[in-house]
Amino acid sequence: MSPTHVAELVLLDPDDDVGVAARDLSAGEVISAGSAGRVRLAESVPMGHKVALRSLERGQTVRKYGYPIGLASESIGVGVWVHSHNLEDAGSRRVVEARKRQDAASTVPASEGFAEGGVPTLRTPPPPDLLEGHTFQGYRRASGRFGTRNYVAVISTVNCSASVSRYVARRFAQDALRNYPHVDGVIAITHHSGCGMPYGGLAHAMLDRVLGGLIHHPNVGGCLLIGLGCEQATSDHLFESLRVVPISGVASCEQPIPVLSIQDLGGTTRTVESAVGEVARLLPRVDAARREAAPARGLILGLECGGSDGSSGITANPALGVAADLLIAAGGTAILSETPEIYGAEQLLARRAVSVEVAQKLLDRIRWWQGYTAQFGCRLDNNPSVGNKAGGITTIAEKSLGAIAKGGSTALVDVYQYAERVQAAGLVVMDTPGYDPASVTGMVAGGANIVVFTTGRGSCFGCKPTPSLKVASNTPMYQRMIDDMDIDAGTVLQGRSLSALGGEIFAEILAVASGKRTKSEVQGMGDEEFLPWIVGPML
Repeated sequence: MSPTHVAELVLLDPDDDVGVAARDLSAGEVISAGSAGRVRLAESVPMGHKVALRSLERGQTVRKYGYPIGLASESIGVGVWVHSHNLEDAGSRRVVEARKRQDAASTVPASEGFAEGGVPTLRTPPPPDLLEGHTFQGYRRASGRFGTRNYVAVISTVNCSASVSRYVARRFAQDALRNYPHVDGVIAITHHSGCGMPYGGLAHAMLDRVLGGLIHHPNVGGCLLIGLGCEQATSDHLFESLRVVPISGVASCEQPIPVLSIQDLGGTTRTVESAVGEVARLLPRVDAARREAAPARGLILGLECGGSDGSSGITANPALGVAADLLIAAGGTAILSETPEIYGAEQLLARRAVSVEVAQKLLDRIRWWQGYTAQFGCRLDNNPSVGNKAGGITTIAEKSLGAIAKGGSTALVDVYQYAERVQAAGLVVMDTPGYDPASVTGMVAGGANIVVFTTGRGSCFGCKPTPSLKVASNTPMYQRMIDDMDIDAGTVLQGRSLSALGGEIFAEILAVASGKRTKSEVQGMGDEEFLPWIVGPML
């Protein structure tokens, strides 16, 4: 994408039928539209929304980012506001089919188009030039991984022990940790599951992956587990699934993991006191950890967008893609998630895969989601939220094309199940829902030790134990919510290059990984946003 930036409009591709308003535009204004010349606005168009640059007939494909995003639901004149009232998804499969025809006919030779069965012929990008010398100050763990924070985690195996876990964490407010300056906090990891599920089934396995990912997370210097005692999600099953030996043995962090049962200890009060004692014994060891120089390849970056608007796919997301490319060039890993927000643009990612097998893994997840949502009488192309639409996003194809820009331009090296341990270096996809807390929880459980979260409407989000950087897609929102936003990507609409902004984001990633606190950390966010995605019936 080589966008043309002018004072009033952004044209993302010379062949696009629409441009994006860089500010609120008024009816009657005559604006410059790049290669489309000058356009008189037939009506007012809000910032981030689309303006028709040429006449469109009903049923005609409408292009943005150089690709179809939907079909005109009525005739549209030049200078008309294009949105939900005159643009429809019409089933994103039809949009994807139009994109396939376009690719085969013009973008690439037919022999390099889409193979039989819908799997694209691969056009894997070459490896990026190595970027050496970039480091951060991290906590080296016994596993060989590096933490960007140093927490003690009180982990509930079941919702029935959630309150007890929170009572324990509250006993260690900041004043109680004044003698442990190298501990970032004592946090309660709670959730709404752990029972009412088939023993050993899919839901059980997903929860095990999430909790196991927190036990072994490089940002967790020590932990303990608290259960009720009669739940399905027993600690024994968790340890068996992770091949971790509890209490008497040694975990991957080379320390025993205390496991407490409310029923065995005689109730809430006794369990809290016992757990407080365990945390007190953990604190000196966790506090003994010190930051040291770590290579940038020790970072696993979670890429997230939430509360997106029409500017997100133009400013914040592609700039984050530049930062992801830089991290990958330095040997690190970036996780692209939210499968429902890849839908409609999956072929563009699949053909960047390092192998047909990796491409097929991604397409298989899309097909799974189509079947899964159909069970509940809904469709993936109904994804854009009320806030997305208010910000200028109309269809899922449009949203997805902007969302995958976070993944930069490098090869797709692997696809992971939800909360599965990420071990590959480079760009990977994790299958998560589009709901921000559940998506980030999966990436954190998979090993993400830093998250960059782009937002256009103004999402306030944190997810302990992993710091979350906020990138605002537009300057008005950044200024309005400056206490929550870390970086203003709206400067791209004022002429700043994506490469310069991406470099700033990359530098900030290294700074936050080294201990700089994000705005969400300053606000104390992150205790309530931990939300495992659990699939299956509640029994």
